[in-house]
Amino acid sequence: MRDNVIEASRNYFRSLPPRQIRPGQDYIPVSGKVLDENDLVNLVESSLDMWLTAGRFGDEFEKKFAEFMDRKYCLLVNSGSSANLVAFSALTSPLLGAKRVQPGDEVITVAAGFPTTVNPIIQNGCVPVFIDVEMGTYQVDISRLEEALSPKTKAVMIAHTLGNVFQVREIKDFCKKHNLWLVEDCCDALGASYEGQKVGTYADLATVSFYPAHHITMGEGGAVVTSSPVLKRAAESMRDWGRDCWCPPGKDNTCQKRYNWSLGTLPKGYDHKYTYSHVGYNLKVTDMQAAIGVSQLAKVDQFIEKRRKNFDYLYEKLAPLEKELILPRATAGCEPSWFGFPITVKSDSKVTRNELVKHLEAKKIGTRLLFAGNLIKQPAYANVNYRVVGGLENTDTIMNDTFWVGVWPGLGEEQLDYVVQHITEAVKNGIPVTGGAK
Repeated sequence: MRDNVIEASRNYFRSLPPRQIRPGQDYIPVSGKVLDENDLVNLVESSLDMWLTAGRFGDEFEKKFAEFMDRKYCLLVNSGSSANLVAFSALTSPLLGAKRVQPGDEVITVAAGFPTTVNPIIQNGCVPVFIDVEMGTYQVDISRLEEALSPKTKAVMIAHTLGNVFQVREIKDFCKKHNLWLVEDCCDALGASYEGQKVGTYADLATVSFYPAHHITMGEGGAVVTSSPVLKRAAESMRDWGRDCWCPPGKDNTCQKRYNWSLGTLPKGYDHKYTYSHVGYNLKVTDMQAAIGVSQLAKVDQFIEKRRKNFDYLYEKLAPLEKELILPRATAGCEPSWFGFPITVKSDSKVTRNELVKHLEAKKIGTRLLFAGNLIKQPAYANVNYRVVGGLENTDTIMNDTFWVGVWPGLGEEQLDYVVQHITEAVKNGIPVTGGAK
C-alpha cells in the first residue's frame, strides 16, 4: 500500500500543468521555489511515517548538509532567523568559560541588511557596533574594523549580502588577532566561496535559511553549522529548550547515566532529560520539512549554477546603463552564489529608485529593497543601545536608492528580457506621466 501511495504521488505531480510565468500577463516574482516530483514523494514518505518531529529525514539532511558545507556538524532549526538566534546565543554559554559573550559586550556588524542578523545581538543584551558597507558589492567596509574595536568587543556577526561575499578571510584574521568570535550569516549565499573556500567554513558558527526565497527550501527551516564540539553542544541545547540532555527525540538514556547526574543544586539523580543548563528555546524542525530539504539538496548545485547564469545575463543586458545605475560587482577573490541582482539608481538618473520600483511593479515585475536599508532608521531600533563607527553614508544611499530583482532558477531569458526592457526604457526615457492634469 505504501508503494502504491508513493507511485500515485508521482503520477499526481506529473499530471499538474507546468508553472508558467508569462511576461506582461503573470507577475514575475523576485524569488521563488522550484519543486519536482521527488520533493512531493519525500513529503509523502515522511507523512506516512507519522513521525512529526525531527526523525530519519532530519538525520539524513544534517549529515549530508554538514558534508556539503565542509563542516563537522549541522543542526536543523525552524528558520534562518532562528539559526542566527541559536548561533549567537551559543556564544553566551557557560561552556565557553571566560570567552563567553555576556550582556553589555559589543559585536561588530552592519546596518545595511536583514534585521535578524542583528536582533540576536540585542536579544542577548549585547551592543551592536555598526560600520558602513561598500557600494557595488554591498559588503562590509573592512577598513573600519580596527576603529570599531573596543575593550568590550567579543564578536563579529555579519551576513554575506544577496549571495555576494564579504572579505571573510580578512575578517577571520582580524578575529583571530583580537580573540573574537565570528558568526557568518550565509542565509543569502549558500554555496558561495572566498579564495576557493566555502562561506560558512571561516567562522566559528555559520547559519543558513531554507525559506522559499532561498537557494533550497523546506518551506520554513534553517541550519547552524560548526566544526566545534563545544559550540555544537551549546547550540543544540539552545535549540532544544536549554536542556543538558543530548538524547535525540524519542530516545532515552543515551548517556547511560540518566539518573546519576549531579548538576547545579538539584538533588543527585534528578532526571537528566529534565535538567537545563541554558535558558533556551524550542526551535526544532519537523521531519516533513527535512524530507523536502533532502530532495532539494540533491539539486543545490544546479540551482546555484542557474542563479549565476541569470545574474550574468542581467549584467550583460544592463551594462549599457552604467552611467545611470550602479550595477553589482562581486567581491574580489570570491565566487558568489547570487540571491538577487542589486541595482542602485544614481542621483542624476531620470528616475528615482521609488519611481522605478513602482513602475516595475506596475508592469508585474517583482522588486525588493535591500531589506531594512539602514537598521538604525527603522522604528524597532529607536530605543536600542548601539554604537556607530564613522558615517553610514553608503548605508543611507542603499536605504534611499537601492533595490533588487530576481535571479532565482524559475526565471529564464524570456522573463529576464522583459525585466531588462522595462528597466532600460524607464532609465533612458523617464517614466511617462499617466492621467490628465488636476
